[in-house]
Amino acid sequence: MKDLKFEEKNKIEKGTLYLVATPIGNLADISYRALKVLEGVDFVAAEDTRNSMKLLTCFGISKPMVSYFEHNKRERGPQIVKRLQDGESCALVTDAGTPAISDPGEDLVRLCAENGVPVTSIPGACAAITALTLSGLDTRRFVFEGFVSGTKSEVKAQLGALKNEKRTIIFYEAPHRLSDTLKAFLENLGDRNISLCREITKLNEEVRRTKISEAIEYYKENSPRGEYVIVMEGASDDGECFWKDMTVSDQVEHYMSLGMEKMDAIKETARARGVGKSTIYKELLN
Repeated sequence: MKDLKFEEKNKIEKGTLYLVATPIGNLADISYRALKVLEGVDFVAAEDTRNSMKLLTCFGISKPMVSYFEHNKRERGPQIVKRLQDGESCALVTDAGTPAISDPGEDLVRLCAENGVPVTSIPGACAAITALTLSGLDTRRFVFEGFVSGTKSEVKAQLGALKNEKRTIIFYEAPHRLSDTLKAFLENLGDRNISLCREITKLNEEVRRTKISEAIEYYKENSPRGEYVIVMEGASDDGECFWKDMTVSDQVEHYMSLGMEKMDAIKETARARGVGKSTIYKELLN
């Protein structure tokens, strides 16, 4: 490739933090500007220095590196800011994609802002946006929710806040938690259209466009593999729902077929229909 002129406006500025997006799978997705910044900064802060070292080595770049991740950010963040204040330049990279998105990089950006340290972003790959474009769902208006985490009650509260969200919703999830998360979606948000994207840009890229209930059944027989981006349609304007033509008994049996205990299935049926549990009990007795 013909070498492009590295414009003066893109020169590395001392005392600046650069958020450098890296490939989410396909190394060819790295940008020319990202490589120039990685070549030009004084040091690189990486979520996993071993992983990032492989990336830099692949492109013939050698730089001093420091680790910066969730469990050392409180200690390492101020150290990085001090080096920036002393005039060094730093590139922050995550294992894959854009730093500061569901990533401790957001804390470092905040710390820089609080201390008057300039921050700029080198745009590039982002799994959330890539998955959204592949989903086949509405891309005009969307929200990014990130990971679903915490206790069962915390998850319920997190998803409950999204019950009436009409915009498309984007989630991240790990393979070992995927089945439980899908069940939580069904229990708290009803059966919606979703797109499950894994191994994006890689050789085994897969996009599964389905409904939540169908995905639950699929992963009973097929073990989830790789990191997932889940894109979900927003709440329906007309309040239409999957159980509208079901009897109460059919709806309870449907939830039980997905692995719920009978009591939980009754509670979920009551919640979905906006009635008390006693009403569902009476219907079942009749």
